Amino acid sequence: MDRKVILITGGSSGIGKAIGTFLTSKGYKVYGTTRNPHNHPDFDAFELIQLDVKDVESIQRAVSEVVSKEGRLDVLINNAGKGITGPIEETPHEEILDVFDTNFHGPVHVMKAVLPQMRQQGGGAIINVTSIAGYMGLPFRGFYSATKGALGLITEALRMETKDFGISITNVAPGDFATNIAAGRYHAPVLQGSPYEDKYAQTVDSINDDVNSAGDPIKVAEAVYKIINQKRPKVHNPVGAFMQKFSLVLKNILPDKLYEKLLLNHYKL
Repeated sequence: MDRKVILITGGSSGIGKAIGTFLTSKGYKVYGTTRNPHNHPDFDAFELIQLDVKDVESIQRAVSEVVSKEGRLDVLINNAGKGITGPIEETPHEEILDVFDTNFHGPVHVMKAVLPQMRQQGGGAIINVTSIAGYMGLPFRGFYSATKGALGLITEALRMETKDFGISITNVAPGDFATNIAAGRYHAPVLQGSPYEDKYAQTVDSINDDVNSAGDPIKVAEAVYKIINQKRPKVHNPVGAFMQKFSLVLKNILPDKLYEKLLLNHYKL
């Protein structure tokens, strides 16, 4: 078979760009997506096409464009997403809806768009980029955790629904990596006089420090490459620093209140 054809949502920067660049170097035909390709006139790592995960018609157009050019679509990497922080009580509801549209509903729409093509061609792979944060409710990042956790659960369900179609469906869950996600993250304002004011401001500083000192996103690209080349990849594939991955082990073995105490201590709450 010819080299695999790969579609990466959110491919113009960050983890998506790292994945696309790495897979291109391995000989794959990569199409990345961005909401506005005209904003990236000098981008030459791989081909960029227009796709907005909140616009179902643009999703259909992008998938049709790839299939029309290549005759197939072998791998979807559902990477597009955005960050959000804020106290649950004080986060504007329109921002909650927006992050769910981007991080959850959008990836679901893209999966719906590629599944008929993969079923018709007799196979394919879908890799959903979730997050280690999706395995736990993090303080002042509850909505981000909820979107990524929901996408992880949908991955589990869809694997079982499509098990007879020859389509591999899995997820890769990054921890903190050095990307530009902080620049695009929505931060609910720190409200003067709010009961959350001091602790929320302190937590945002801690989150930003973690991103600034985070690892190289090439590690996520290497994990995706490994998944693509495995016959039976694991359902969940966390990628990150040792303690970030070990936190998932602790989550499974410790009593809930003890695990909660560890999180509170980590964020100094």
